[in-house]
Amino acid sequence: MQQITVLGATGSIGASTLDVIARHPDRYQVFALTAHSRIDALAQLCLRFKPRFAVVADAAAAARLQALLGPLDCEVLHGEDGLCQVSSAAEVDAVMAAIVGAAGLAPTLAAVRAGKKVLLANKEALVMSGALFMQAVQEYGATLLPIDSEHNAIFQALPHTYREGLKPAGVRRLLLTASGGPFRETPLCELAQVTPAQACAHPNWSMGQKISVDSASMMNKGLELIEACWLFAAKPAQVEVVVHPQSVIHSLVDYIDGSVLAQLGNPDMRTPIAHALAWPERIDSGVAPLNLFELAHLDFFEPDLDKFVCLRLAREAAEQCGTAPAILNAANEVAVAGFLAGDTGFLQIARIIERTLQQQAVTAADSLDSILEADRRAREIAKHWLAQESL
Repeated sequence: MQQITVLGATGSIGASTLDVIARHPDRYQVFALTAHSRIDALAQLCLRFKPRFAVVADAAAAARLQALLGPLDCEVLHGEDGLCQVSSAAEVDAVMAAIVGAAGLAPTLAAVRAGKKVLLANKEALVMSGALFMQAVQEYGATLLPIDSEHNAIFQALPHTYREGLKPAGVRRLLLTASGGPFRETPLCELAQVTPAQACAHPNWSMGQKISVDSASMMNKGLELIEACWLFAAKPAQVEVVVHPQSVIHSLVDYIDGSVLAQLGNPDMRTPIAHALAWPERIDSGVAPLNLFELAHLDFFEPDLDKFVCLRLAREAAEQCGTAPAILNAANEVAVAGFLAGDTGFLQIARIIERTLQQQAVTAADSLDSILEADRRAREIAKHWLAQESL
């Protein structure tokens, strides 16, 4: 019986994780569940899965959750310390790292340093601190398994020797697929008027608001490009983004002998979650089998970098390295929050990010403090430009 901590239990990844866990009560037990602000939803999950711990943002939220749980034997913690505690506890076998944004970095690193099996759905942890994060994985003997459908697909299609380098493993390049989001066919001239509701209406996936906007701007794919470089010891030039609207091929690996291996499946996050939970075994995920006879066609396009500027900015940050990805990520979080709040337009997201990158000097990402300082400073600069770009 494996004990599982789910960071970000009330989000879409958390819900899919708990669905897979519930299908295998003989294999998995929930040790801890966490949420930031959706206290009522977390209370319902606690009453169903009966974790030993629950973690929320602050003391007031903790008191409210404790009252909702009544006599349930569940200790409620709060804050970053609580998140790190349930991520690194000796009883925990695996941690689903699904907290969105920079807030997920500390507890995910805590799980790595405790040598846990880490199911990484928080791409920002690697985007911000890739070198330090991967060094910690090696130093503490953690098992790192990617949950993003694209990275999970690449992981499944790569040889086990990929950490020694892609070229020695016979790999030419990694092909990272992207749906293109809701605005793939929308003319650039019309994007200035799009609303948060339109940006969050993803054609294939059900996701939270922030990641949905990132998908609409293709920043999500840019962050995934950076993440892929760290996960698979790849250079940015070895990672190519391919727009594939059907989201059936989740990614591909191109080998030097001309072979291209792809992982296919219905667009359902329970597939990569089940793969990582049971790895190296396979278990039922609850996802319907892929019906090849219903697929009329599979399309592939080059991304339009004039329209999706965020993807270009992310590649440039990956090539620059250092604190550039952390600056990119922080500015994006500020800009997306401003867009969702109605304070700025969709096209201003890329403009705020680019101006922040131009204004803030990139330094070596040689310590967690330097990364967090770069994140803090980038947020200040991005907020300034957000105010300039306000509607």
